[in-house]
Amino acid sequence: MPGAGVLDLDKLDFEKGDGRLTVVTQDADTGAVLMVAHADRDALERTIATGEMYYTSRTRGLWHKGATSGNRQSVVSLAADCDGDAVLARVRPMGPACHSGQTSCFGEPALAPDALAVLDRMIAGRAADPSAAAGGYTRTLLRDRNLRLKKIGEEAAEFVVACTGTDADRVVAEASDLVYHALVAMHGAGVAWPAVVGELAARGSRGKPAE
Repeated sequence: MPGAGVLDLDKLDFEKGDGRLTVVTQDADTGAVLMVAHADRDALERTIATGEMYYTSRTRGLWHKGATSGNRQSVVSLAADCDGDAVLARVRPMGPACHSGQTSCFGEPALAPDALAVLDRMIAGRAADPSAAAGGYTRTLLRDRNLRLKKIGEEAAEFVVACTGTDADRVVAEASDLVYHALVAMHGAGVAWPAVVGELAARGSRGKPAE
């Protein structure tokens, strides 16, 4: 499980919370805080072993998130805070986090999603079943490599032309079209947006420009 190795359970302070830690669960792609819960050592051990979130409930005891609803949470990383009594769990949710059906337990207005991450997730859904009827244009591009590569060339040219002028709205529109088609082409090559984010972050940590 990516990132879980940095969480050393022996260094966590379970005693402070009577055997449990506070867990803040965040969408790894959008940055939205999904929920706050608790986990004891057993729950965290199962989380690390399975790659899916387990919590500890006062009423239910050990709790595999989504075991009944199907709204499981796939773990991207786990990290402890400076005091060792709280854990940040970055996940990719397979459905709403809240029992009310909302994406977040803090309500939809509390979310501040990354638009690129949301778009990437939509394209990933289309790529999972390119033969389905919904999302026709995206699926058409995913089925036809030559078409999607041709569209990138066209959109790039239109973006360049827009940047030679002074119409800011046109630049924004053409840039948006180019980004969308680039994301579709990436998925056609088996690459998702988080991989690009990771590469840019790695370059930044090395002091290397994004180029």
